[in-house]
Amino acid sequence: MANRGGAQRPNGSTQGKICQFKLVLLGESAVGKSSLVLRFVKGQFHEYQESTIGAAFLTQTVCLDDTTVKFEIWDTAGQERYHSLAPMYYRGAQAAIVVYDITNQDTFGRAKSWVKELQRQASPNIVIALSGNKADLANKRMVEFVPLSARRRAGAACRVSEHYRLLAVNIPGSLNKWIHLLE
Repeated sequence: MANRGGAQRPNGSTQGKICQFKLVLLGESAVGKSSLVLRFVKGQFHEYQESTIGAAFLTQTVCLDDTTVKFEIWDTAGQERYHSLAPMYYRGAQAAIVVYDITNQDTFGRAKSWVKELQRQASPNIVIALSGNKADLANKRMVEFVPLSARRRAGAACRVSEHYRLLAVNIPGSLNKWIHLLE
């Protein structure tokens, strides 16, 4: 499930600095974490995705000017019974995407709890992105617009890729613990 090819720049060169970052996706079950990752890594979207058991590991690279950023992505299970395993996955992570479903208010409340947990227990320099998913279901929206929050639909490839690209840009410059909310 990982991108095993070398990252090529637009000019065909593979020279430059290479950075490797651990990224973890957190959120409740069925908010679309796996869909976001599969869209980013494989360019695929499946309307019906089976629940992740434990966690899934994938890799993908993003090229930024003279730097290649390799993401080691941990897609965690959202079911409550797996919550106690989460610290094992976010330990040592440079970035986290906390995902909620815009059609389910409870998932947004739980996302805020994930952010607080990361602030307390994760690396002090972790970059945290809060991502509202399922934007294609806006007519069923239960979570009101939150300024500066990310709203994503895994089916929209360019928006999903931009989400990861912005993380790649912000991780190296992160000097203090902060939350980077994508618009």
